[in-house]
Amino acid sequence: MIKELNFSIIREDLEFIISHDLPWENFNDSTILVTGAAGFLASYMVETFLHLNDKQNRNIKIIALVRDKERALKRFCHYENREDISFLVQDVCEPIQLKKKENIDYIIHAASQASPEYYEIDPIGTLSANIIGTLNLLKIADEKNIKNFLYFSSGGVLGNIEEKNIPAKETDYGYLDPLEVGSCYSESKRMAENICVSWHTQHNTPIKIVRPSYIYGPAMRQDDERVFPKFISNIVNGRNLVIRGTGEKTRGFCYISDATLAFFTVLLKGRDCNAYNVGTEKETSILELANLLIEMHSNKNIKIIKKYDNEVVKESRSVVQRSCFDISKINQLGWRPTCDLNNGIKRMIDFYGGIK
Repeated sequence: MIKELNFSIIREDLEFIISHDLPWENFNDSTILVTGAAGFLASYMVETFLHLNDKQNRNIKIIALVRDKERALKRFCHYENREDISFLVQDVCEPIQLKKKENIDYIIHAASQASPEYYEIDPIGTLSANIIGTLNLLKIADEKNIKNFLYFSSGGVLGNIEEKNIPAKETDYGYLDPLEVGSCYSESKRMAENICVSWHTQHNTPIKIVRPSYIYGPAMRQDDERVFPKFISNIVNGRNLVIRGTGEKTRGFCYISDATLAFFTVLLKGRDCNAYNVGTEKETSILELANLLIEMHSNKNIKIIKKYDNEVVKESRSVVQRSCFDISKINQLGWRPTCDLNNGIKRMIDFYGGIK
């Protein structure tokens, strides 16, 4: 079992985020609706808002839309009995149940099933949050005349990119097969981006889009089947690292505090109706990640186990084989990642209580 969680790691990350020179005053006295608020990416934004209240007296009110209140209360257990956060428990695909006189200044839409384990067992649920949920929230955006809307898309919208275009710019689109059920996530993210653009064009709704690469860090769910939390759990507990297939798939791994700062940078400084890659330009394969973890903990006698049987490979099938971003566009807003993979891994392991 994983040891007691070390929340000081998250507090250090929050200090890092709010120490940067962004127009945080734009959030003064604002009410912010965050969907998927207990999820990995959105929860860090929620905590940043709360930290701004604590450290800078911003008087921000958070409405955290969640499907599972018990899970949300567990994630935000250090913020009990606070008046600056309330929970709206519902599915984002249902009409949003706000109070009639509830003022909303910002909407952050991050509700989505992001783990590949859901793409084939619940493709309808996966795509619905991206399409129906986005439509529901944009209706609220118009009704409330919001100041800004941030949509969490995905680097997966770029599809399978040609070798010559890696690292990929925001316009370097590759192939996706709409007849492959595993495309439900990336295809619906693409559609949601177009919904946002259409809404901006027809209603002049202020919208920004972020496309995260593979973001990792503290507070990833311990039962998450994605490769990074799975590897970290195994390392912490002294178990071998299991790779499904050859391990040749690559991702640009970006630490959560860097990514969260990027999301705020786009929200506060980005151009309307624009998408921004958020990630790193360093491409790392799954096998390289496993080898790095073993090298960092060479005294633990942990090995790499590869599984090639058809059932396991099918379960882990991902539409995108290589994912590495060109981040020059967001660099122009003043953002650049600072946490390298080694340090990010150490911080994540320290959060989970260190190595046994």
